[in-house]
Amino acid sequence: MPIAVDIDVMLAKRKMSVGELADRIGITPANLAVLKNGRAKAVRFATLAALCDVLECQPGDILRWVAEEAAGQDGLSSTATR
Repeated sequence: MPIAVDIDVMLAKRKMSVGELADRIGITPANLAVLKNGRAKAVRFATLAALCDVLECQPGDILRWVAEEAAGQDGLSSTATR
């Protein structure tokens, strides 16, 4: 999928653990792991808003679009079709 998730970057900048973030946004660490590892098929706006609130960032700091060619080179899944 050409959407990259940069939650790890934001966690490192905030010196916060996955468990702490999961607790603060109200989802399980397992569900947060699915999202942060790019395996989620969708994200609720409420979850995105909670992430932005807790991490004090904008949605674009967490999610970014990567071209199909670059996605394959970065090791990201490139199975999405147009």
